[in-house]
Amino acid sequence: MSSENQLTVALAQISPVWLKKSETLKKIELNIREAANNGAELVAFGEGLLPGYPHWLANTMASEWNSAVQKELFAHYVNQAVRIEKGDLSEICKLAGKNKIAVYLGLIERAADRGGHSVYCSLVYIDPKGEIQSVHRKLQPTYDERLAWAQGDGNGLQVHPLKAFSVGGLNCWENWMPLPRAALYGMGEDLHVAVWPGSIRNTKDITRFMALEGRSFVLSVSSLMRTKDFPPDTPHLDLILEQAPEVLTDGGSCIAAPDGSWVAEPCTNEEKLIIRTLDYERVLEERQNFDPAGHYSRPDVTRLVLNRERQSTIEFK
Repeated sequence: MSSENQLTVALAQISPVWLKKSETLKKIELNIREAANNGAELVAFGEGLLPGYPHWLANTMASEWNSAVQKELFAHYVNQAVRIEKGDLSEICKLAGKNKIAVYLGLIERAADRGGHSVYCSLVYIDPKGEIQSVHRKLQPTYDERLAWAQGDGNGLQVHPLKAFSVGGLNCWENWMPLPRAALYGMGEDLHVAVWPGSIRNTKDITRFMALEGRSFVLSVSSLMRTKDFPPDTPHLDLILEQAPEVLTDGGSCIAAPDGSWVAEPCTNEEKLIIRTLDYERVLEERQNFDPAGHYSRPDVTRLVLNRERQSTIEFK
């Protein structure tokens, strides 16, 4: 095996400092350093980790119309969301470039090109030079997430070269959507990063399924969230905790090989860096009998149309 065909990856299964952007950024930076010091060339973080998943939605009657509580919590969320254009990720980019490590980071984006007042569940890819190469906004928020997150677009459905691999990623239940998966396969993806807010119930089956379907390595990385992880100054914390279980998300981060076998079985209930070295030759071996966008496709019968235009309500001429 050549060094070009080997890639060391790290899954950072951590909790956020919930809805505190600056403090969560420091925790992310610490884990990037630790991953790099352990030889990782790619480190991935869970869905919406920065500054945190909207856990209040399921615990505070979030659908109540014109609720002062919901308005205050949403405003707090927007204030802590990430403004990429304002340089919120500049230190992480510098850190990635300094350590020559790629980063997939799940975050809540306050998007300037959509007016700056709505938020998106975004997955950002930073390359080993420290440059942001894609920002994928979740296409379809799931169930109560629609009360906090706006719908994304296809602009971030991209894959990126990383040594011998082509790496792409999706947010949470997007990984259940056949056509976004097919789009990434068609662009040559052979290393898939699936980010989740947490919970082994999400990762234990689909991680292996995607690996088998795509004949790719699949990294599922989840966050942790427990009642002890809520900062005491969180707005309406007493109301949130009335209905919240002690463990809201238990992790479940794992890695599957292109034949569906475990490289790292799901890990739960602990903050941990999961580090493994992947061999690109395993991809080529499994593509021998099945390649979803190559010899086992029929584009003369079925094809996919992908719109990667970044959506906006205004066009300047």
